[in-house]
Amino acid sequence: MKPDGGNLIGFGSGGPGGAVFKAHNPATGDALEPGFASAKPRDVDRAVQLAAEAAPVWAKLPGAKRNEFLRHIADSLEKKADDLVARAMLETGLPEARLKGEVARTAGQLRLYGEAAEKGDWLDARIETAQPQRQPLPNPDHRSMRRAIGPVVVFGSSNFPFAYSVAGGDAASAFAAGCPVIVKAHPAHPGTSEIVGRLILHAVRDCGLPEGTFSLLFDAGFDVGQALVKHPAVKAVGFTGSLKGGRALADLAAARPEPIPVYAEMGSINPVFLLPGAIAERSAAIVDGLHASATVGVGQFCTNPGLLVLQRSADAERFVQALAAKLAATADGVMLTAGICANFWKGVEARAAAAGVRVIGGSERRDGVEAGNALESRRKAAPTNTAAPVWFETDAKFFVGNHALSEEIFGPSSLVVWCKNGAEMLQVARSLEGSLTASLHAGAAEAKEPASTELADVLASKAGRVILNGYPTGLEVSHAIVHGGPYPATSDGGRSTSVGTRALERWARLVCYQGFADELLPPELQNANPLGLRRLVNGEWRDGPIA
Repeated sequence: MKPDGGNLIGFGSGGPGGAVFKAHNPATGDALEPGFASAKPRDVDRAVQLAAEAAPVWAKLPGAKRNEFLRHIADSLEKKADDLVARAMLETGLPEARLKGEVARTAGQLRLYGEAAEKGDWLDARIETAQPQRQPLPNPDHRSMRRAIGPVVVFGSSNFPFAYSVAGGDAASAFAAGCPVIVKAHPAHPGTSEIVGRLILHAVRDCGLPEGTFSLLFDAGFDVGQALVKHPAVKAVGFTGSLKGGRALADLAAARPEPIPVYAEMGSINPVFLLPGAIAERSAAIVDGLHASATVGVGQFCTNPGLLVLQRSADAERFVQALAAKLAATADGVMLTAGICANFWKGVEARAAAAGVRVIGGSERRDGVEAGNALESRRKAAPTNTAAPVWFETDAKFFVGNHALSEEIFGPSSLVVWCKNGAEMLQVARSLEGSLTASLHAGAAEAKEPASTELADVLASKAGRVILNGYPTGLEVSHAIVHGGPYPATSDGGRSTSVGTRALERWARLVCYQGFADELLPPELQNANPLGLRRLVNGEWRDGPIA
């Protein structure tokens, strides 16, 4: 399969498009064919109109049918994996093995969400039967469940062309929840997006679903995305990207006459706290694990460990020196886009100029003008669109209260914060903003100490996923996983997750039916329980009928 550059609006392609743009091979800078036409306002209206027409059908679509659809997409991704990976390698510069793994993860996620849709537990069906004889007042029959909210707009991300893009977690969970989806393709990998989009449309046809189930729109700038968010028929938005981009969309959605939720995954520094006992017991293993986590994908993961907090000691100094040496020996890697690469170098050069900050390089430490000059020379000598790890160190007294030092630098860069003692580590933890993850490495005895419990509790107030003796990258999709966190990690303050079966809940709202005749109720709430759901009936969980 090869892309042709057209918008996918239901089963059509729309009329002549607007400005044409092309993807670029980040390793060479070469433009890639074909050109992609930006959607026009009429295309946006048509895509949303079709989705709005499909929404009532999708809201009543049985979970088994949604599962069939999602499994069809998963099967198609696997069958066309070679074509998908070949195009994605050209557009992203990511290695073949990484992209093959991502296709497999995306297919598995589609199947997991499909199974969740069919099983129906996520609907949280609850029933309180009427008590007409209750005194002093009778109690009416109450039955509630989650219902799909309607058309959802999804913005593809730059760093995961499959798992967080056209058929990624936001789109898959929205389909599973019963919502039509309109995807605004990421301009860095439009060809990959189109191929995946066409596979989804094949599944729509093969499963006999409404035309408005899915649309894919391209844009050279921001107009299409803004128009989609402002469209009155759109009911929610999913986004993975920068803090600036997520905030812009959230503010735009909040300013609508009818505000809608924007579930944006944004900036995260994913702090790692390293206690003395962990260094004493397994220093070399942690050096290897942290290095791998910080350099995978050239540091372009939303869970990249961007902050390392530890107490100063001779052992800790040797640990950081060993880590710095390993980082210095790491080869340059191709970044996803020229813009991301430029922002990375801009970010590290600005951090190098901050008061109290030193650049770590092998056995060397530089600060001030010397550090800035060294980084500038390094940037100019680097091959096209590449970066290598740039780590910094500072003391807790400089870090606490300096907001700029806690901001994410997207790419292979992290900051080591030296503390005098455990109390200062706790102070650093309390000063942090929200993150997707927070990791704690402790020795065998330390893990049982009250101080470690206190630190873990603080970290749990700052992150959606707290990790003991592990690393933040390598997110596993499961029923229990949480991929979210307090602001600025996400726009909703960490009340939801974008990964795992709880992700479906974002695209639904609770509805209570009071006093309804049984035949007027949705099947999920009827006495006979024809779908065999597990329901809370008069305070007890049951999976059978109501007598």
